[in-house]
Amino acid sequence: MVFSRQDLKNQLKRREFAPVYLLFGPETYLRNKAVKTIADLTFTPEDFRDFNDTTFSLNTEGNLEKALAAAEQLPMMAAKRIVRLNDLRISASGFRDTITEAHESVLTKFLSDPPPHSTVIFVADELNGVRKMGRFLRERTAAVEFSRLTDQDLAAWAISEFKEAGVAIDELTLRYFLGRIGPDVLRLTNEIKKLAAASMPAGIVDIQLIDELTPNTRELTNFELTDHLVAGRSSKAMSSLQKILDDGAEPLALLGLLGYNYRRLLMAKDMMTRGADRAAVASMLKMRYSDQESFFAAARRANLRSLCRAIESLARTDLAIKSSMGGSGMAGARLQLEVLVCELATM
Repeated sequence: MVFSRQDLKNQLKRREFAPVYLLFGPETYLRNKAVKTIADLTFTPEDFRDFNDTTFSLNTEGNLEKALAAAEQLPMMAAKRIVRLNDLRISASGFRDTITEAHESVLTKFLSDPPPHSTVIFVADELNGVRKMGRFLRERTAAVEFSRLTDQDLAAWAISEFKEAGVAIDELTLRYFLGRIGPDVLRLTNEIKKLAAASMPAGIVDIQLIDELTPNTRELTNFELTDHLVAGRSSKAMSSLQKILDDGAEPLALLGLLGYNYRRLLMAKDMMTRGADRAAVASMLKMRYSDQESFFAAARRANLRSLCRAIESLARTDLAIKSSMGGSGMAGARLQLEVLVCELATM
């Protein structure tokens, strides 16, 4: 059964714990924080936590069975045991899945009567809800989806973090700050900590301080638009484009970002087609772990021919903007980008 983040938060406040959790979604910072919170609330200071808090990676064959066997064991000098299973992947294509239908029988047996003295937490890097095992785990566990925060939720999060740091920021400055940060809670939190430290002793964050310390990374790190394009989500791609431009992104800079993302997707797709694993691709592209999930999902959806055509379209649009085809200035450049987005989304 799928719960919301708020449902999980309310349950944990009441110290109510499900026997088996499934935590998934693109917002990995909040997902990982939830894993830590569940574990922290499970143990008391008197418990021997080191003996009862174990982690298994599903990248290693046989670790699912070992983890479930560990959950069956009684805790040692503690009331409960925590068992975490990381690196769960059930993709649309089945490529590199770490939970398959071959595991259904052992999971069915365990989930039909989970031990009351253990809390098991599955942490999914990718969870396709259409595949059989993806549906199976959603239905048989306390599943919580960690989707990207809305702009309103990001603003509320930022206000809370600034307040906790004892720093003042007015509404106008807050909007300006959020306009420079993408929908990544980890990056947002780190930038707030940096600004809070630099604002001392006055404890006031203003626009000048933000300009000095916070790079305008919203348009440079935003992969959402590329992801919508590769998936063929035309309306969402257009909405994303309009928001990025309204946030102040320069059209040529945004075009450069798209070209950069598509070239990296082409390189990744070529390596994956030739059998390279995820770690090798991520290493070659020098990708941070937090950026990998959405990138590899897009790479799996794309195909080589479409990526090559997309790069050709990007080059034509670059020439059109620089030669003022379709009109000069921001209006002409924006029109060219809108045409490009429509074209890419229908490939």
